[in-house]
Amino acid sequence: MLTNTLFPFFLLAISAPPTAAPAGPVSYYKQVRPLFQVHCQGCHQPAKAQGGYVMTDYESILKAGDRGMPGIVPGQPDKSYLIDQITPHGDKRAEMPRGADPVQAKDVELVRKWVAEGAKNDTPSNARDSIDADHPPTYALPPVITSLDYSPDGKTLAVNGYHEVLLYPAEGGKPLARLVGLSEQVQSVAFSPDGALLAVSGGSPGRFGEIQIWDVAKRKLKLATSFTADTLYGASWSPDGKLVAFGGADNNLRAIDASSGKLVLFQGAHNDWVLCTSFGRDAKYLISASRDRTLKLTEVATQRFIDNVTSITPGALKGGLQVGVVRPGADKKIVKAASIAVASTEEKLFEEILIGGADGVPRLYKMHRETKRVIGDDANKIREYAGLPGRIYAAAFSPDGTRFAVGSSLDGTGTVRVYQTADAKQLSQLEGPLPSVYALSWRPDGGTVAAAGFDGTVRLFDPATGKPKGQFVVSPSGATASR
Repeated sequence: MLTNTLFPFFLLAISAPPTAAPAGPVSYYKQVRPLFQVHCQGCHQPAKAQGGYVMTDYESILKAGDRGMPGIVPGQPDKSYLIDQITPHGDKRAEMPRGADPVQAKDVELVRKWVAEGAKNDTPSNARDSIDADHPPTYALPPVITSLDYSPDGKTLAVNGYHEVLLYPAEGGKPLARLVGLSEQVQSVAFSPDGALLAVSGGSPGRFGEIQIWDVAKRKLKLATSFTADTLYGASWSPDGKLVAFGGADNNLRAIDASSGKLVLFQGAHNDWVLCTSFGRDAKYLISASRDRTLKLTEVATQRFIDNVTSITPGALKGGLQVGVVRPGADKKIVKAASIAVASTEEKLFEEILIGGADGVPRLYKMHRETKRVIGDDANKIREYAGLPGRIYAAAFSPDGTRFAVGSSLDGTGTVRVYQTADAKQLSQLEGPLPSVYALSWRPDGGTVAAAGFDGTVRLFDPATGKPKGQFVVSPSGATASR
């Protein structure tokens, strides 16, 4: 049984990426397996066994795929089909990994050497438990919930678990499905605009970061792709459903084509973890919130960093940012947006962004600067709202953008409040006491907000009054809902 002792990512001690190969025999567990995780397992895992070949455990690597040729023949690299597939032949690039950067020559040689040495499995006995759809995780305690999202039709609520995402009816009860993947930690879940797909970001700290795209109706993994040697955060969809953006513990912002997994945007302007992303309503711009105390604006088509939306003046923001959410339904007026340094302007859609982070103060900002930047200014800020105790971890707008909910944590105690966007009036506060709150989602009908966090309980409440409407504990075996 897996005892779930997961804590939010900010409490994790992240190990260093794999180091250079030491002298002596090649280690499968320490050297070869990490290469397979990064380059191969996105397409060759139990949830998505491309070519009938699975690479998530040692025994499966030795087997043959649909073509009938064994992936690995111990002691015989020239008869190992896997080696053939990752090795370029003359001017022709390697067949695998398909649609991604090739495995470096030194790493191909490392795998070849491991096979030549007998392809020995040195995986520690306590690390050989495999988790997949046929062997889903079990829980001694409910998972810490760091993300949840209502489907666009409001009928389904996606909630993160350990190694999986659980799909619940909107009111709770028994899970409708368990989407079990490779990532030990699921950090964010997001339905596509049409609700057909679910994007998942996460990874295994110190080993790999992963983006998963699930077909919701079929409960099938459509795409999985790995980036970096650490966790990925804050997945978001472009309004047309073609792109998925996400941040990472490597300080970078990325976006991929949701159908192919191809990297289409990379921005490296941040200098700390990128924890949240959000597309503008016309998909031309992308914002990213980071622990480096900035909210940055990127042009999608050119991948160009445009501006720091928030002030970079020391003390303007007292700590890193956790959330940055584009306001829906705002007036679609056109503004004359100024460039960073010069007086030239360009017509752009007026958009607003809600931010929150370490200082517990929700703030509303304009996405595009309308005046020339002056050192020390905070010209994009529209208004501040009454601060919450502790750090803000989650925020969600009502479907029409007239209200928003925001959640925080301080010393293990959570707070959830609802504000009117336009005049900063506090409308309600979820009745407590509450544990630390890390996730919020506003149901599309506007009448319910879901809040969750450290204790693994999803609490449903009326945003107009703060009165509870029900709750359920995230439990794969079937939760008992209380109302």
